[in-house]
Amino acid sequence: MEITEVRVFLKDSADKKLKAYVTVTFDNAFVVRNIKVIEGSSGLFIAMPSRKIKQPCPKCAFRNELRAKYCNQCGSQLPLPSRPAGEAKVAGNAQLEHKDIAHPITQSFREYLQKRILDAYTQERDKGTAGKAVF
Repeated sequence: MEITEVRVFLKDSADKKLKAYVTVTFDNAFVVRNIKVIEGSSGLFIAMPSRKIKQPCPKCAFRNELRAKYCNQCGSQLPLPSRPAGEAKVAGNAQLEHKDIAHPITQSFREYLQKRILDAYTQERDKGTAGKAVF
């Protein structure tokens, strides 16, 4: 599988962790949108597109966000989500609230994808700052 195009959409927010959204085309035939470039404590990395996990209301079956306390449809109080055995209790852990929509299966492909995306991000960022005066 070959990456045939990488499009970078820079975010202008200074002091924020999210640096850009990226769209990647594979073999001129398949597109993955909303890959994020994030500034972490040990440098830049990519986060694959994801969606929030939802839980059904026991009263009306409306699907609410995982950590919601009340149903957005009927207003009933929702039960606390159960945790799998051995899972650490971490308040606000985004990994527990989101599930990847698409992701690389092998570590080697993840590294290849991340390198191509971060190289494109660096080029786009440098191109955007080349014409700007720094004071």
